[in-house]
Amino acid sequence: MIDRGKFAGRPTAAAVRATDLQAGMDQTSDITRRLAFANDGDPDAMRVVLALLYDRLRLIAHRQLRHEAEGHTLETDGLVNEAYLRLLGIEHMQWRDRQHFLATAARMMRRVLIDYADQRKALKRGGGDVPLVLDEALLAVEENVDELRALDAALERLSAVNIRQSQVVECRFFGGLSIEETAAALGLSPATVKRDWIAARAWLNRELEP
Repeated sequence: MIDRGKFAGRPTAAAVRATDLQAGMDQTSDITRRLAFANDGDPDAMRVVLALLYDRLRLIAHRQLRHEAEGHTLETDGLVNEAYLRLLGIEHMQWRDRQHFLATAARMMRRVLIDYADQRKALKRGGGDVPLVLDEALLAVEENVDELRALDAALERLSAVNIRQSQVVECRFFGGLSIEETAAALGLSPATVKRDWIAARAWLNRELEP
């Protein structure tokens, strides 16, 4: 006979999942509330949001740096911090929610990498010393800057043709958001996100063909 008393008080797997889900919902609600404070001019609200989302932002930064060597941490943190400083400098931004913040941060990281590589190339052409904005491991970004710039320009063209599809790419490819998270961020159905994602990738592949 099973001693049921032996298991008394032990949470079931379903209960643990429900607790984790509730914790995630509570954090998402807290982030949305903090972003609303930031919209109203609270200088500390964005710092709290950064702390709450720092691990997710590091994952996005790592995704942006996927062509770099494994095992580095300084360049990932440097990219997050540089993007965050630029986010603080955006004027009149009305943050909607967590997904909106992550998608915008991902876009800002891409611009940081392009600007960084352009700066290094310009300084090298001038023959002067090249100050390191991020980590030395980011030197390889220079080799990919043309591809980064081409993709950035293609996304701008896609935005002019179909802004919704360009937003889906920003969320999915650069932000690393899931289909469901992208749908929530853009106010779309998951089915629409899937269709836009397929169509946008096909369009970009055609645009980026040599």
